Amino acid sequence: MAEHEQVKPLAPVAFQTRSDDEEALSKQLKLKKRKYIQCCGCIAALLLIQAVVVLVLFFTVFRIQDPMIRMNSVTIQRLEFSNGSLGTDVNVTLLVDVSVKNPNMATFRFNNSTTSIYYGGRVVGEGIHLQGKAKARRTLRRNVTVEIVPEKILAVPSFTSDITSGALNISSYTRILGRVKILNIIKKNIVVKFNCSMTYRLSGGGFHGEMCRPELDF
Repeated sequence: MAEHEQVKPLAPVAFQTRSDDEEALSKQLKLKKRKYIQCCGCIAALLLIQAVVVLVLFFTVFRIQDPMIRMNSVTIQRLEFSNGSLGTDVNVTLLVDVSVKNPNMATFRFNNSTTSIYYGGRVVGEGIHLQGKAKARRTLRRNVTVEIVPEKILAVPSFTSDITSGALNISSYTRILGRVKILNIIKKNIVVKFNCSMTYRLSGGGFHGEMCRPELDF
């Protein structure tokens, strides 16, 4: 009887071990994939937050604003009249008190610039602004000396009638070229143009009715 008994074959051990390894490997791959997706999501979220912060700073704190120029006062020196005419032995000097206000978060640096004085539509004098800088959110104040040539004033056709009326209408034009640089990333070249008109009263010896109009180019 023992000779005719059947022995059932056992499953191969190697096959069972391979199946367990494949299942474990599959779980590890899924776990790594999930961590990879989570990591990519975190990186994308951080980049998005940084982009939003940069945009907010760019349109608020780092936004380039207009430097403002103001003419505080104008004083005239060595202006002498004799017999209804202007003396030509010395040049007339204008002392202009100017302020440059910088509202930006970085220094506004500017090059040498020129202020031209007009009378009767003609240039009668010029003054040089030396290069300088207005610090962040500060106001730079300085005096500019403008030399006016008397012969050029006398050459204006309306000079005699203006002397009779007791008033000289004078205008000025200033052009300042500068740059604002923030963190060596945001750089802007700025050209500030400043036009002023005023009236010099012979009786009082001073300027009245100063009107200034700034212009800005990027």
